[in-house]
Amino acid sequence: MNLGIEGRRALVFGGSKGMGHACARHLALAGVHVCIAARTESTLIKAARELSHEAGRAVHWVVADITTEEGRNAALDACATPDILINNSDGFPPGDFRDWHPPEWHAALDAMMLGPIEMIRRTVDPMMERRFGRIVNIVSRSVKTPHLELGLSSGARSGLVSFSAALARHTVRYNVTINNLLPGVFATDAQRRHVQKLSQMTGRSFESIWAEREKGNPAGRFGDPDEIGAWCAFMASQHAGFVTGQSVLVDGGDYPGMF
Repeated sequence: MNLGIEGRRALVFGGSKGMGHACARHLALAGVHVCIAARTESTLIKAARELSHEAGRAVHWVVADITTEEGRNAALDACATPDILINNSDGFPPGDFRDWHPPEWHAALDAMMLGPIEMIRRTVDPMMERRFGRIVNIVSRSVKTPHLELGLSSGARSGLVSFSAALARHTVRYNVTINNLLPGVFATDAQRRHVQKLSQMTGRSFESIWAEREKGNPAGRFGDPDEIGAWCAFMASQHAGFVTGQSVLVDGGDYPGMF
C-alpha cells in the first residue's frame, strides 16, 4: 500500500531501539524524512546508519531527552516542522506504590505525560496551518487494564491518553489526527528489564517469568516490534485521516473486554 506520505517529515522519540526504531523504519521505508531522537548518542548513530542503509535515504538523529526543555528544543532544532510526531518513551519498572514518593511520580509524569504534551503543544498549530499532521503516542495496554505494580507508568500514560482524546476532536477538521497505540507484551529490551525487575521482586527466575508471559498471551507469543512499526506508519498515513482520538490495542488479544 502506498501510504501517501512520501516527502513528509517525522520526528520519532525513542527511535534508536525497540518500538520507536520500528516506527522510524516503517516511516523511512514509506519515503518519509525521519529524524530519530533519544538520549544515547552511540545507539542513535548505529540506528540511523542502519535505517539509512535500508531505506536508501538519510535518517537523521539528535540527542534529545523529552523530559527536559533543552531536550525538546534540541529535537525541534533538528526537525523544526514535523508533519508526523511519534511520542514514545520507556515505562518505569514495576514496584510497590509505598516506595514511590513525589520525585518518582514527577519523573514518570515528565517522561510519559508532560514531555509528550509539550511536544504536541509545540507542533500541533503548525500542523493545522499546513492542513496535515499525524501524532501517534506509543503508550501501553496498561491504560486499559491497570496493574498496581505499574502505577507510575499507567497513571502517567492515562493522563496523556485522556488529554490527546480531547484535543483530537479539535484538530481533525484541519487534517491533524492524534491517536494512541497500546502494545501488550512485546519482545523488547524494555520487556526484558520489566521481567528482570519482576524476578527480583518475586524471587522467581527470569526464564520462568518470560516463558509464562509468552505462553499466557492468547497468541502464544510476544509481539514483534515490527508490528507496532507497521501500525504506526498506517496511523501516520493519508489513509488514516478519519481516525482520531482512538486508542488501538496491539496485544495479541490479551485484553479480555469488548470495548
